[in-house]
Parts: sequence; structure tokens; C-alpha cells
Amino acid sequence: MTPSVTVAATVLSERMRALVGEIGEVVDRGLPPDLTAYLVGECLRPSLGDEGLLTAAQCEGDPDRYRQHVLHADPDGAFSVVVLVWLPGQRTSVHDHVAWCVAGVHQGEESERRYRLVPDGRTGRLVPLGDVLGPPGTVAAFAPPGDIHRVRNAGTGTAISVHVYGADVSRLGSSVRRVYRLPEGEL
Repeated sequence: MTPSVTVAATVLSERMRALVGEIGEVVDRGLPPDLTAYLVGECLRPSLGDEGLLTAAQCEGDPDRYRQHVLHADPDGAFSVVVLVWLPGQRTSVHDHVAWCVAGVHQGEESERRYRLVPDGRTGRLVPLGDVLGPPGTVAAFAPPGDIHRVRNAGTGTAISVHVYGADVSRLGSSVRRVYRLPEGEL
């Protein structure tokens, strides 16, 4: 499932502006992608659940698919901050990313199934590595390769997560590098 995307002139809360500044300081250090993702996750964690982080408009979902609100794209393309809003039952396709990524659960619960791609004939197959349940405050940080997963709203209410990508998703249109439509093995 592809998200509905909102990329507009966005009014950021004072807390979000401060968080964007903290993330920019980490990214500007030029560290390896996995370490950058970890440190950005450490910046994000204290803001999750803060009622002043997001505006009401940034928490709006879409009844047909999960919604992506692009809140910030760094002028030099080094990172983007995106809010994903998931109504019950909404999920992504199995995918990986163009750059390092950090995801933090702000509200609700998300479930992530992680995969490993293994050779099998001409195309390969996906082997599930496990499921991770993310309640509010949970942060996941990763960098390609090895970042294949599917995310879904695991609860009965709206789930909201804040994502930081090491790329300009307003220009790219998405953080997804590849969608996988391969057979899955057993968990």
C-alpha cells in the first residue's frame, strides 16, 4: 500500500523546530549511516508522546491508506522529517529504503515484521526474521542494506509515528528504494 502524501508549507511546533535543529547537528557531523541513525534516534526519543510536538493537521489520517506528512526537508537534502498516520488495519508493502532511517512511535502501536532476502532461483525469497511490537516511545534505527520490513497499525486506534530519513523525501516522493513482491518463508 502506498501512502497518501501531504507536502505543503508546514507550520512546525516550537518543539518540532527544536528537534529538527538537534537532528541537523547530528547529521552535520558526517558520521557513518548506522551511527547517524542511532544518534538521531536518541534525539527523537524524548520528544515522542509530547503533546506539543505535532499540530492537529499533522495528526490527520486518510481512510483509504496511511498518510505521510512531510514536515521538513533539509535544504541540502541531508535529511527529512515525516509523520506517518495509520488508521486501524493500514500497513505498508514489504520494502527497504534509499537511506538510513529512524522511526519513533508517537501514539498508538505499530508492528514491524523484518525480513532477510535469500537467494532462491532467479528472484529470491523473503525470510521473516521476527515481529517487533512498538508501543509509544519505541524507536527503531537502521541503515541499508538489511532494512527490509513491513509496518502496520497493530492497535484499534490511530497510530502516529515520526520518521527521519537520510534523504530529501519531498524531492524523491518517498523513502522507499524497492518494494518486494516475493514469496515469504516461515517465521
